[in-house]
Amino acid sequence: MKSLRFKSVGAFGTRLLKGHFLTTQIERVGSEHYGRFREIGQPVMFVFWHGQLLPLVHYHRNEDIVVLVSEHDDGEYLSHVLLRNGFGVVRGSSTRGGARAIKGLIDAAKEGRDVAVTPDGPRGPSGVFKHGALAVAQAAGLPVIPILVSSTSTWRLKSWDEFMIPKPFSSIRIEYLEPRAIPRGASRAEIRLIADELEGTLTAGTEG
Repeated sequence: MKSLRFKSVGAFGTRLLKGHFLTTQIERVGSEHYGRFREIGQPVMFVFWHGQLLPLVHYHRNEDIVVLVSEHDDGEYLSHVLLRNGFGVVRGSSTRGGARAIKGLIDAAKEGRDVAVTPDGPRGPSGVFKHGALAVAQAAGLPVIPILVSSTSTWRLKSWDEFMIPKPFSSIRIEYLEPRAIPRGASRAEIRLIADELEGTLTAGTEG
């Protein structure tokens, strides 16, 4: 019964999402930062704040990107929406199923598939870049592409991540920043420093 509810919500959410974004306009900036990797068959890791997920689900649908999703019930709903929109899903987080999640993302990258991680997920704190995502990028040799999402008019849920829902007829801007390499030989301390730098970049872009 619970499984049926998840599937029903996923189907309804997909239809709702498609209809909602038919009214919005999109501006993409910096898509060459990941496009050039796709041209040579090099997968990348996209990173962005959890609250900015919704527009990216619509505008990157059917690209077979593999997304890290939590094992909580809210992650189950999201998984069904993602699968219906042509994404792959790996379940887990820093608190539940972490080792399995890391392996799943690395395996996806080895298959040549891009992966996507919300480094402040699954439940916060908002805007805090957990450096575990970069360990995956390091192990799989993935360039990291930070993404900033903004909208001219937005609803924000009263959730830990202030989840953004662009209003109908708004203009959405998706900016792909320059790739960041994670050296194979980087120490944990060096990875934490890179995570702090990326956190500052994502936060500054959101505030701007």
